[in-house]
Amino acid sequence: MVTNSDSSLLSEVYQISGEKIQNCFQCQKCSAGCPVNFAMDILPNQVFRHIQYGHKDKILASKTIWLCASCHTCSVRCPNSIDIAKVMDTLRSISNRSHTAPGEKNISLFHRFFLGLTKYTGRTWEPGMGLYVMQTGGLGGMMGWTLKMFLKGKISIFPSFKGGRQFRKLFSESGKGGAK
Repeated sequence: MVTNSDSSLLSEVYQISGEKIQNCFQCQKCSAGCPVNFAMDILPNQVFRHIQYGHKDKILASKTIWLCASCHTCSVRCPNSIDIAKVMDTLRSISNRSHTAPGEKNISLFHRFFLGLTKYTGRTWEPGMGLYVMQTGGLGGMMGWTLKMFLKGKISIFPSFKGGRQFRKLFSESGKGGAK
């Protein structure tokens, strides 16, 4: 039986995403169609069951919410029209606000870098992601191929996308300010 305190995660997810998790009847179509389910510690349908039972700590500390590629395959397959990718994004947001350590090392940092670069440059920018790599200690393996890509003109020192201002406006309007 779910008590009022157990349902707080269910309520929080609904308030933020507008998605009715209680409509999930565990058909498992989301999990079966997920292209990254092999790397997840909890399958998407299981995430929904844990939300229904109020297992907040288990969900927020899982790898799954961070490994979700937001491809929307799960959302399209859902017979109850639940936007599962939106729920995963909501769970990442709740996890960030609660300062819960994710199950995947450095994934939260990667997420913040990616959103921050997108916010300020309008797209991913490889040299900017190099800052993430330096912070996580993985620079050694990247130097060779990064130099080759630079010499072939595949990456530049400065971002080349001109739509940064419009992207910053979108982030500002959506209230998802990105990385700080």
